[in-house]
Amino acid sequence: MKLKYFVLMMSLLMGPFLVSAAGKYTQLRDLRVEYKKNPLGIGTSSPRFFWKITSDVPGQMQTAYQLLVATTPGKLAPGKADLWDSKKVGSDQSIQVAYQGKVLESRQRCYWTVKIWDKDGKEVKAVSPAYFEIGLLEESDWQADWIRSAQVFTEYSYPSPLLRKEFTLAKKIKSARLYVTSLGLYEFRLNGTKVGDEMFTPGWTSFKNRLQYQVYDVTGLLTTGNNAAGVVLGNGWYRAFNPNSNRNREITPLEVLAQLEIEFSDGSRQVVKTDNSWKASTGAILKSEIYDGEIYDARLEKSGWDKPGFDDKTWLGTAAISRGKSNLVSAVSEPVRRIEELTPVKIIVTPGGDTVVDMGQNMVGWCRLTLNCPAGTTIKLRHAEVLDKKGNFYTENLRTARQEIVYTCRGGGAEVYEPRFSFQGFRYVAVSGYPKPVTTDMIRGIVVHSDLERTGSFSCNEPLLNQLQHNIIWGQKGNFLDVPTDCPQRNERLGWTGDAQVFAPTACFNMNSAGFFTKWLYDLAADQHEDGAVPHVIPNVLGRGGSSGWADAAVVVPWVMYRSYGDTRILEEQFVSMKKWVEFMRKQAGDTYLFKPKDRQFGDWLAFATTRSDYPGATTDKDFLSTAYFYHSADLLCRMAVILGKKQEAADYGELQQKIKEAFIREFVTTNGRLSSNTQTAYVVALSFGLLPPELEKNAASRLAQDVNSFGHLTTGFLGTADLCHVLARYGYLAEAYKLLYRKEYPSWLYPVTKGATTIWERWDGIKPDNTFQNAGMNSFNHYAYGAIGDWMYKVVAGINAGLPGYKSIVIKPFPGGKMNDVACSHETLYGTVSSAWKITDNRFVLTVSIPANTSAEIYVPSTGRTLKQNGMDQTQAEWITPEGTAYGFLKTRAGSGDYVFESDYMPGK
Repeated sequence: MKLKYFVLMMSLLMGPFLVSAAGKYTQLRDLRVEYKKNPLGIGTSSPRFFWKITSDVPGQMQTAYQLLVATTPGKLAPGKADLWDSKKVGSDQSIQVAYQGKVLESRQRCYWTVKIWDKDGKEVKAVSPAYFEIGLLEESDWQADWIRSAQVFTEYSYPSPLLRKEFTLAKKIKSARLYVTSLGLYEFRLNGTKVGDEMFTPGWTSFKNRLQYQVYDVTGLLTTGNNAAGVVLGNGWYRAFNPNSNRNREITPLEVLAQLEIEFSDGSRQVVKTDNSWKASTGAILKSEIYDGEIYDARLEKSGWDKPGFDDKTWLGTAAISRGKSNLVSAVSEPVRRIEELTPVKIIVTPGGDTVVDMGQNMVGWCRLTLNCPAGTTIKLRHAEVLDKKGNFYTENLRTARQEIVYTCRGGGAEVYEPRFSFQGFRYVAVSGYPKPVTTDMIRGIVVHSDLERTGSFSCNEPLLNQLQHNIIWGQKGNFLDVPTDCPQRNERLGWTGDAQVFAPTACFNMNSAGFFTKWLYDLAADQHEDGAVPHVIPNVLGRGGSSGWADAAVVVPWVMYRSYGDTRILEEQFVSMKKWVEFMRKQAGDTYLFKPKDRQFGDWLAFATTRSDYPGATTDKDFLSTAYFYHSADLLCRMAVILGKKQEAADYGELQQKIKEAFIREFVTTNGRLSSNTQTAYVVALSFGLLPPELEKNAASRLAQDVNSFGHLTTGFLGTADLCHVLARYGYLAEAYKLLYRKEYPSWLYPVTKGATTIWERWDGIKPDNTFQNAGMNSFNHYAYGAIGDWMYKVVAGINAGLPGYKSIVIKPFPGGKMNDVACSHETLYGTVSSAWKITDNRFVLTVSIPANTSAEIYVPSTGRTLKQNGMDQTQAEWITPEGTAYGFLKTRAGSGDYVFESDYMPGK
């Protein structure tokens, strides 16, 4: 009886799961729809389902599943599910399972659950039901009008409009949803409270083609009786400064579209919408700019303006605008949010006399001020990434971006202020106008970025490399603010395609970037030119594009998403866009199959350069790179056509890539494997893309290694850096790869770390060895592209690789080298956590591995002997493999899910 009671209590504590012999358990967790937990407002009627299996049963696998989708939780049972009952499906698929039930309609709330059958045929049920809600799928679903303030502004930087409306709800409220978007940024408020915790809504997209709306559950913010709605608008990206033009900016009105739908307990409904009955005024935000900052005068605040009963008799009216809504789309990425707070590490008085707050970290966001000053006291904050050689505040690299916050106090007590519609990239904050000594407790750094789930970790016994990993993460945080920007501080902050495509594998390892890149790719397709050319930046604010290695993001990023998440839908959705870009190159190449673009080319951007005659730089021929990327994109497109079952396209692009390869070899390769561009990047690209005949690969790799050893360092730019160490290690030059990783002098990954960097730099020598700066016109200290080395650290140093797409099968194959003797790395896949940690102690290599349920793995254990222990037992089935270029071999074994400790002999010096 006591045993039964114990089992019952454990079941209640841990949720429904299968209890088997010896206390083994299997349970389902982390139920998601379209990568999100219980999402509202999804924009598809065919959503995809995901679930994870947790088990301490070795080798646990799913053999079948049954999905149930219903209109109420009570109907989630076989034979009762009124939207979809998949029945029992014999399959191990637990990610990307597409809905196949009844047609789903706008606003529909759906509950779902899943059960599986494990490897022994036993049922395992989900812990609790999940839900999702459909957004507004049709243009006709929108009843609201676009509205703008009736006030006419004659200057570009005008005060942020305030719009408000009061309304009455006469019945008991069951539920309420707010659907809202804007031209400009919005903050929506109900009864004095901000709706949601999202920032910079509706986000940055190709506004003419795709304008996102958000959906909020606002049931708890409304009350029976009188209510008030309010909106604050800011310029945002919609009216942002054009970074490459001095022409006058248009004075485009800011607008909002909002539809508040309330369902009452008796089943009746009421809609409160934007129309010309709303009132408008301005308040304390006198200026809000993405690049320049915010000016806020607290004396102009209108207390209670967003609450019922406020006197708005003096407010102006609003104008309803006749504007179509066919471009409205639901948000697919995780929103921007406040993520964390930083406390200043010290206060500095510079030689130039500035009082400067050091946040200790180059960050993106803003400062929260806590003040108590007389009315009219005006405080200015200026933001910078670095101090100069003398220790003075340095802003020249911001170009024309002001990055200033100006706050005027209302007086009369404590005041707390944060900007709403502007963000800064900074570590240092110069404070002026404050009438008291500046202290660390009056200011906090508020870090904001797209709220992407952190999925990757890496650490080792080398502190400088741990700082490098830290810098990679913070570079991604700072530049993944709704779009993958190049930098977050100067008058640019644009979604450069080349930066994104080289960093995408690292990004997808460290954070769940599926929705983030999906959104961005939709905009890429929307902004793509009719002839197939892909703009340099997405969203496109620069006009033309078509630069090789940049435009190829159209093909490369979907491929990375497929490999990272097993996502075939993104391949299908982007196939036309990918094909247009390859066809654009084919048309320009003609019968020569050599792509020599007519548009501006960036080439191997910011490759190593020097003015020393005895120490040459490294410029790779742009025609070489263009044809190489022509081949690469055709190759990937061929593979994706095969995956999607597009046989004709697969045959066509397979033939095309072969012709490109033949032309490339004739034009750029000698008979002994020397390339016409004798640079590291040229050899990396040719070998990484598979452009050389097999018999010449060894010679080419040898030339690459010779160049690395001759220089003693890397010479690559944006296009060559990501795969440099991969290619060296693949062809047996692991020592050279580790040599580059460990190098501390310029140019190297660790050189910025030795200079105190807390993010990845744009240039290898943003701060020169003599502590002067590189060219201020192009010198960001938060630029993630060179952080692409992370992918090599995770895949080769730690050894975590996706065997099948989405990590359905996993390859663990660490390559120890250099001074590395203690590494720990993990990645949260869509199936669960995979980890690889290894140590070298007492001539033993100890590898600790965790493989999630419903996956399997091939595990390669480095060894200089032929004996292998697995969890303390001799493993006699291991296969011995000897790779080229290492002082050790590998013992290869296979494993199902579970936790393992492998030990092998390891004496590489003997």
